[in-house]
Amino acid sequence: MSKWKEYKFSDFIDINPIVKIPKGVPISFVEMKDLDSVTKYCTYSQMKELGGGSRFKDGDTLFARITPCLENGKICKVRGLKNGYGFGSTEFYVFRGKDGVSDSDFVYYLSRSEDVRSHAEHNLEGSSGRQRVPKEAFENLVLKLPPLDEQKRIAGVLSSLDDKIDLLHRENATLEALAETLFRHYFIENPNPTWKEGKLGDVCHYVTDKMETSSLTTISYISTENMLNDKQGVTEASSIPNDIRVTRYGVGDILLSNIRPYFKKIWLADRRGGCSNDVLCIRANEKEFDCFVYYTLRQDDFFDYVMLGSKGCKMPRGDKQHIMNWPICLPNVESLGVFNKPVYLMIQKIESNQQQILTLTTQRDMLLPRLISGEVKVGE
Repeated sequence: MSKWKEYKFSDFIDINPIVKIPKGVPISFVEMKDLDSVTKYCTYSQMKELGGGSRFKDGDTLFARITPCLENGKICKVRGLKNGYGFGSTEFYVFRGKDGVSDSDFVYYLSRSEDVRSHAEHNLEGSSGRQRVPKEAFENLVLKLPPLDEQKRIAGVLSSLDDKIDLLHRENATLEALAETLFRHYFIENPNPTWKEGKLGDVCHYVTDKMETSSLTTISYISTENMLNDKQGVTEASSIPNDIRVTRYGVGDILLSNIRPYFKKIWLADRRGGCSNDVLCIRANEKEFDCFVYYTLRQDDFFDYVMLGSKGCKMPRGDKQHIMNWPICLPNVESLGVFNKPVYLMIQKIESNQQQILTLTTQRDMLLPRLISGEVKVGE
């Protein structure tokens, strides 16, 4: 580490660099919900005319500066912006490598390190629930960091793991889309006219079995905080509440976040565990209906229906009775068999990929602090 030097964070990284963006035309817009704590990359969710907020270009790191998004690790590199630039939430800091000093990929991993995140959290200011880390706080953070060529080697090692994780996420998204296409083909676009009309509650029910959190791990505890937006599944919990009873779920159960249904948080459980009271646990009445129920609940129309019956304004919650009244067709066992055969194979592949993602994520998270600190060296 003889060539490593001490830098103030703000001297090593370009914070909120100037980005010139034309006015009066639709621009890629990135919201806070577009970031998560698991994946390296994020992209825009909509196009808007330029307004107030952060400005950035492809390859920049977006760093959530507000609680609880900061504590939840909402830090991503942005990519896929139309014309290569965009703008977003006022609650982002934008980090970029400085020419000849720092590598933008290394900057992303450095911003995810415990030294940077804990420093930011310890410098939060403002009223409870709306605290933010001021830009000036980064003037007080001094780190010993490697030269540019070593930064690139470190980032290369960590990126190789993230690239594999990204590829598996993309494969899972493709499999889910294919399964949803089959579902819509069989049960929405071409229903058998002999099938009876019914409601969701005819084929599934809420699980109410309870358990203590003391027997759970951060992998098996699921709350709305560690469920991902837009049907992306779940991530590892940051912590487990003590001494409370939660709902016991099993393999094949469907977990549905009941807070702010428009975030579309849903997961088909591939393990056993417990979920918080803000998460609904739904189980098919018969095994043959497992996939049918899951893909019924994944439909955008279903989430719109839940929102229509939700209660509350700032934190809308789905009404449990209203959810079970969702109108559906009731297919026969033969039709379910035709659908289930290929979809079961897809789900098995998705679950296998998810296990690989967990393994690779663990490896990356173990390596990151060791590489960033210089404890583990990367050969030239």
